[in-house]
Amino acid sequence: MDWPLLWKIFLLFSRVAIFSWGGGPASLALMQRETTTALWMPPGGVEAQPWVTSSEFADAVALGNALPGPIAPQVSAFVGYKLAGTPGAISAAMGTVLPTTVLMLIVLAFFFKLKDHPILKAMTTALRPLVVGLLLWTAYDMAKSVFNVQKAGWVGGIGNNLDKLAITLVSVIVLSTTTINPVILVILAAVLGLIVYR
Repeated sequence: MDWPLLWKIFLLFSRVAIFSWGGGPASLALMQRETTTALWMPPGGVEAQPWVTSSEFADAVALGNALPGPIAPQVSAFVGYKLAGTPGAISAAMGTVLPTTVLMLIVLAFFFKLKDHPILKAMTTALRPLVVGLLLWTAYDMAKSVFNVQKAGWVGGIGNNLDKLAITLVSVIVLSTTTINPVILVILAAVLGLIVYR
């Protein structure tokens, strides 16, 4: 077992968890930035590679959305597994969950006394729009991979992937105009993928 690598995995995902505001989905932007810029030497490799590519990260998010449970530990486990198999997945998931769980237990002891404190309110006033920005950046970066923007540019990438654009737009419209559970959309998209893209 590569203990130094497992420790690096744990520390990276701990850092992501601690500095993410807005819950699991909001952590994806920071997680993507960290994991696509972190480098490692794969076994038998001759040069360092990113932990995951943007395309692999998009796959991890898609898989995580198709499964029940919180998405952040699932995506981190995907990355950890790529790097170090099952021990890597466990290390990544623990890094994502353990530090913030301990922090939450500590904060709960003081939360109800501090929740209306002007300093805390001022901080969250600025942090909430930041979370929106992080989520928009994550969507933008994943869109580049989904629509193959690197090869054909935005116009060509979208033009060559109108089917994927239609799925994106329909999901946004349905979620914006109905109260349908997103799980239903995930299941329908998976079924559609089996029929159309098999």
